Amino acid sequence: MDKSAAAAIAAGDHRDPFGFLGPHVDEEHGTLLVRAFLPAAHGAEVVTENSHGPIAMRKVHDAGLYEAALPATSKSYRLRITDRTGVHEIDDPYSFAPVLGSLDLHLLAEGTHYRNFDKLGAHIMTHEGVAGVHFAVWAPNARRVSVVGDFNGWDGRCHVMRLHPGAGIWEIFIPGLGEGALYKFEIKAADGTMLPLKADPYAFAMEPPPRTASRVTRTGCFAWTDGDWMGQRAQRNAIGAPVSIYEVHLGSWRRRAGGRYLSYAELADELVPYVKELGFTHIELMPVSEFPFDGSWGYQPIGLFAPTSRFGSPDGLRLLVDRCHAAGIGVILDWVVGHFPEDAHGLVRFDGTHLYEHADPRLGRHADWGTLIYNFGRNEVVNYLIGNALYWLDEFHIDGLRVDAVASMLYLDYSRKAGEWLANRYGGNENLEAIAFLKRLNETVYAQHPGAFTIAEESTAWPLVTRPTSSGGLGFGFKWNMGWMNDSLRYIARDPVHRKHHHNDLTFSLMYAFSENFVLPLSHDEVVHGKRSLIGRMPGDRWQRFANLRLYLSYLYTHPGKKLLFMGGEMAQEREWNHDTSLDWHLLDDADHRGIQVLVRDLNRLYTALTALHERDCEASGFEWIDCHDYEQGVLSFLRRGTASGDVAVVVCNMTPVPRNDYRIGVPQPGGWRERFNSDSSFYGGSNTGNAGRVEASPRAMHGHANSLDLTIPPLAVLVMVPE
Repeated sequence: MDKSAAAAIAAGDHRDPFGFLGPHVDEEHGTLLVRAFLPAAHGAEVVTENSHGPIAMRKVHDAGLYEAALPATSKSYRLRITDRTGVHEIDDPYSFAPVLGSLDLHLLAEGTHYRNFDKLGAHIMTHEGVAGVHFAVWAPNARRVSVVGDFNGWDGRCHVMRLHPGAGIWEIFIPGLGEGALYKFEIKAADGTMLPLKADPYAFAMEPPPRTASRVTRTGCFAWTDGDWMGQRAQRNAIGAPVSIYEVHLGSWRRRAGGRYLSYAELADELVPYVKELGFTHIELMPVSEFPFDGSWGYQPIGLFAPTSRFGSPDGLRLLVDRCHAAGIGVILDWVVGHFPEDAHGLVRFDGTHLYEHADPRLGRHADWGTLIYNFGRNEVVNYLIGNALYWLDEFHIDGLRVDAVASMLYLDYSRKAGEWLANRYGGNENLEAIAFLKRLNETVYAQHPGAFTIAEESTAWPLVTRPTSSGGLGFGFKWNMGWMNDSLRYIARDPVHRKHHHNDLTFSLMYAFSENFVLPLSHDEVVHGKRSLIGRMPGDRWQRFANLRLYLSYLYTHPGKKLLFMGGEMAQEREWNHDTSLDWHLLDDADHRGIQVLVRDLNRLYTALTALHERDCEASGFEWIDCHDYEQGVLSFLRRGTASGDVAVVVCNMTPVPRNDYRIGVPQPGGWRERFNSDSSFYGGSNTGNAGRVEASPRAMHGHANSLDLTIPPLAVLVMVPE
């Protein structure tokens, strides 16, 4: 017996426990030596298939190290342990060969393993004929890594992992474990410092907060029924398709009595038919990766691979997605990879070094948010993030990823003062490594999942965000149009008497509307932190406030670009959004609030039905001003065009509370024009001012067209006219 090795095992400090524990041939004596570290045991025996009885193990170290000599012909054995709970048999985890192969290790080290989630983390499996769980984690600078949990009394000496030095990956197969086991990694840094217990970066499930352990769970067992959707989603998600997104915070859309969250299954029963009835084509889920702090809304995730357990199991989320697809609704996930929180059980100084983050805070820390920035120059970190994107698309059939805070990733000086940031190698403020990551992300997503798409929340004028990487772009499918959002919200909040002085807030967006593939977002960020709700921003008395909101929502749906509306906006929620409480569903007992909901339903149906309103959302050829200069009367008029010849819709917006009678605009063709939509309809709470359903074009030239319409334009309203 090597006493120093035994002492190292007992102290949990042996560099190669697989070289000492488990079975080892003793050639000098012609036996098979079996060693096991069993600190909770009162005694232990080895049971083999070819022996006449159990062989007692000798305790060779007071901490609980046992040893036995078996016949050299022994091939398999189990350990029979006596402890305070009784007598039971286990397979020896140190008797198993590695699970990870050389190719996996090579690809993981190279950062090109796009199924890394199949290899790292905790996987229920059968290895060498025995059922158990395989654990693997990347911690290249650690001195020792152990799996700890209830199954070993959270004792890091019991299941010390095997290191693959070339890849920096530690692994161990623990027989007998299964679904639901709680675990963490106990990591000793290179200098011997014991780190706080770490959650598994690849955990597929976690405990409900505030508890922080990872949970073993099965993957790949869900019975999907969305084959039809998956086969046609490329068309549903195309640039020319109608895309109208309902943004949802699952924890506050609706709650049960006492404030209880709805489960994923309950959301499938209630949220999906609600969204379907309102005509939205997609749901966007605010971040569902596990996060410790409710007040972060999910934007400070700890478990990127673990759907939050607040609402149930991972299969519960799969059920919600499956039901969305059955209803013809796509699912977009708000995906946070620009930063991560500093919680001790998370990625921060994961193996005692700045492994996932930069060491220099001028590169690696967001002072505004108290979070850390991923080191996008490290292959394994990039592979971790891209693998996570593919995991959601593959394992949960997610249709789109909305990448949060892209601007914070692109700029080294984002929200930093002089002296607080480091320039790139060319002296600029562009984060070259983050740019390369985003390009690779988009190339990989579109190559691996052609029907899916990505959306950038990018708040600056960074060029070519939605252009192919082959053309120098970042490769996103869509980009949030923050400029349109800010300009239009500022405009609509003004008293109509002053709007003529700010007419360009409406027209300026068309100067750049087709430079990117835009989504027009009225998101959660616009109804919190003192900004007021949408209806709360509207000026005037009650009638004008609701008319203004009807006007604004109608303008959203007729302006070029895909649509996004945060929950509550569809019912004119009066108060700001509060993540701790349900939406104010009682408002629908009021006719005005109910009218807004009906308006949104009809706008979604209009947007989907009229190809002129969506087919060329992202093409300049799909839009043409009729008259953008009538600021005195506060009227805007424009054409939207589909791809087919003659597929056209005329949109007229009256931004004032004054009806405009005998208002003439040029139109591209003669004949009858039907009033396809009127936001002033009494169905929505309006005054029913309009054109009795149709107008005949006159052969009177105007606005560059040979024919024109003489219209009655309701106050604070939008008309959509289509040729009969």
